[in-house]
Amino acid sequence: QVQLVESGGGLVQAGGSLRLSCAASGRTFSNYAMGWFRQAPGKERDFVAAIGWSGGRTYYTDSVKGRFTISRDNAKNTVYLEMNSLKPEDTAVYYCAAVAVSRWSRVAAATNYDYWGQGTQVTVSS
Repeated sequence: QVQLVESGGGLVQAGGSLRLSCAASGRTFSNYAMGWFRQAPGKERDFVAAIGWSGGRTYYTDSVKGRFTISRDNAKNTVYLEMNSLKPEDTAVYYCAAVAVSRWSRVAAATNYDYWGQGTQVTVSS
């Protein structure tokens, strides 16, 4: 089992920045690729970004490229999502998730992930 706890969400004005953190405990953190997803009210859970076990590989959905940066610190068992130039359409509950590194080819698929955090709310006002 892997336990994931997100933090860092909040209310920010458009154009502002937030940094989300996801602390992991349980099994060896570096055995997992990590992803961030988001879910707005009435919508499906959408992929945002993913990072490989060492941090050497990253993958982003088009709408956040150039604005969001995913990173990880395996010594701290933590993955981060730095979000800049935030837009009202970024408003959602953000979830981190863990998937075995062998399944990197499907990191954008929520159904691929084994473990999920409880989510943290991000609200961007216009």
